[in-house]
Amino acid sequence: MTTLTLIWIVLPFMVGFIIYLLPKGDRYLALMGAVASALYVIPLFIQQTPINLQLLDNFGVTLTLDPLAGFFILTNALVTAAVIIYCWHSDRTAFFYAQVILLHGSINAAFACSDFISLYVALEVISIASFLLIAYPRSDRSIWIGLRYLFVSNIAMLFYLIGAVLVYKANHSFTFIGLRGALPEAIALIFLGLLAKGGIFVSGLWLPLTHAESESPVSALMSGVVVKAGVLPLLRCALLIEELDPIVRLFGVSTALLGVTFAVFEKDTKRLLAFSTVSQVGFILAAPAVGGFYALTHGLVKSSLFLTVSKLPSRNFRELEKQLMPRNIWIALVIASFSISGFPLLGGFGAKILTLKNVLSWQDVGMSVAAIGTAISFAKFIFLPHQPEIEAHPSKNQTSYWVAISILLGGLVIANIVYYEAYTLENAIKPLVTIAIGWIAYWLIFRRASVNLPVLFEKFENLIGCMGLMLVLLFWMAIA
Repeated sequence: MTTLTLIWIVLPFMVGFIIYLLPKGDRYLALMGAVASALYVIPLFIQQTPINLQLLDNFGVTLTLDPLAGFFILTNALVTAAVIIYCWHSDRTAFFYAQVILLHGSINAAFACSDFISLYVALEVISIASFLLIAYPRSDRSIWIGLRYLFVSNIAMLFYLIGAVLVYKANHSFTFIGLRGALPEAIALIFLGLLAKGGIFVSGLWLPLTHAESESPVSALMSGVVVKAGVLPLLRCALLIEELDPIVRLFGVSTALLGVTFAVFEKDTKRLLAFSTVSQVGFILAAPAVGGFYALTHGLVKSSLFLTVSKLPSRNFRELEKQLMPRNIWIALVIASFSISGFPLLGGFGAKILTLKNVLSWQDVGMSVAAIGTAISFAKFIFLPHQPEIEAHPSKNQTSYWVAISILLGGLVIANIVYYEAYTLENAIKPLVTIAIGWIAYWLIFRRASVNLPVLFEKFENLIGCMGLMLVLLFWMAIA
């Protein structure tokens, strides 16, 4: 299994470089790399025994592959494959597909790493690949959005690197468990870097503008898998070190509430999805032991939604309420929206039940409010007007879209089987009541509400200032 693991890590990078040599096979090679990742996770779920690899010594690479990582890796494989298929008949060049598979490989590496230096390298490669994809259209706007993301990411990772050095100073090891004996400053610095990479709480307010202004396939990758590269290490730290578990859970509740507060008032479809990503990352962190399953269902939902809103005639909900969209597009929106709201028969139902069963008593109220806010937010999609599609011969781009969406939404249906124990009357009542409350609140209050929340903290200079404030907060939390 060791040899297979090393081949799996190296394969996407080899494929990426081969695409440059054989550009005519770009789509096929990139899709092959994504499928290989999906096949690799099968033994992780079957044997249930973690794979721990120590390469070289304490200065070397430490890898941990287990079912928790398996959920994240499977998410990466399915989302990447769907994006490649979605773009199959577009005019994107071999450079685009090479960057997609290189991003895929670096995300896999981040999911596998369990030492801070290897994780640092993987996260930096993710930043570069993400920047190149964001800036791919080469417009002034896309280049600025990409540079803004890169600057924020690099500044956060400088803090992280200092924290990693402090961990080594205390334990002569870079492994995650080294945080147990490290100074509070090390915990604060490392967590700041991971919070920023994961789009968590105010450190993640770079995310809405970046995801909303990127092309839809890139937004699908960013929200579906890229932010999770900063989330999984936080889950591992919470599971390894009991004292860090309350900190991670607290950020989970805070992030869920912050994201959903903005989402319920948002009038732009892509910004709503971006703020929802912030909120849903909070759900993943709120119950670290079961965060992997929630990450899988969220990645499938959010990717399908970002790909689908690109088919809408407008990004503005006010304009969409006055137009009739094709019914098949509306159905795709409804299925994804039902899942993320926690409706039965879809993967999101089991994920929400599993998460809410594993939160602590002090988290109950906050997570219930966030769940209602999620139902309110996605009622905006569910209740959009629609009509039967005018019959026409589907184009190649439409065919690619439906194949990609079938992979993502089909994954939600199959994932529904994973936690079949959730289907009891008691479990079904709460999410249905939550959704009903959310829909009623949407119709009575939020449908016509015109509240514009400030975007002050999304400005570049304020993002950096928030990092400083978060560092102080994390320091005192680490001491406590």
